[in-house]
Amino acid sequence: MSRCLFVLPVLCLAAGCAGGGAAAPVAGAGGMPSLPRIAPGGWQAVVTDADRARLRGWREAWVNALARANASPARGKVAAEGALLQPDRALPGVTPPAGSYRCRIVKLGAQSAGLPVYTAYPAFRCRIVAGAGGTLAFTKLDGSQRPVGTLYRHDDERMIFLGTMMLGDERRAIAYGRDVDRDMAGAVERIGPKRWRLLLPSPRWESLFDVMELVPG
Repeated sequence: MSRCLFVLPVLCLAAGCAGGGAAAPVAGAGGMPSLPRIAPGGWQAVVTDADRARLRGWREAWVNALARANASPARGKVAAEGALLQPDRALPGVTPPAGSYRCRIVKLGAQSAGLPVYTAYPAFRCRIVAGAGGTLAFTKLDGSQRPVGTLYRHDDERMIFLGTMMLGDERRAIAYGRDVDRDMAGAVERIGPKRWRLLLPSPRWESLFDVMELVPG
């Protein structure tokens, strides 16, 4: 993965682009939670100032989180994850196909004392569906914390994720840009045959960096 992964938010900020304008959520169907409507103009027209900063600091957040995990007894578990937790492993042909996925979250680092610096959860269910204008809609279908949002094309090695966090038994997603504590920003990369990861730098709660493995199934 290139060090200039998120250079476009910096250029957009310098140009004074507007941010935080996603529409209200729409009703879900077929058991799917509600998804925010797709905003026109690509992710640069939607991203908030706070998430521009979060995306710009992606590598620092990752390196810091990895260092803390590798300095703990969990070091062996981090190494065992292989490419999943290694920067600079993005492969061309990033766009994941629409369908059902097994999604497994690994949390690195801790925002406060007493929290683990490495936590790996069992796989949950996720789904990707085609959206408007070449975007994809992503949702985690179960669990107490469920990212929901839009995947925007960035280049051949990554897509940008902008979304919100659904909690508990909520059935409607908060519109992106309305609650800084619920907003999420990151990137999707392909790291192997039929294997992707969603990178989430500087999440609002618990950890310093989250990586979600995405495998069709």
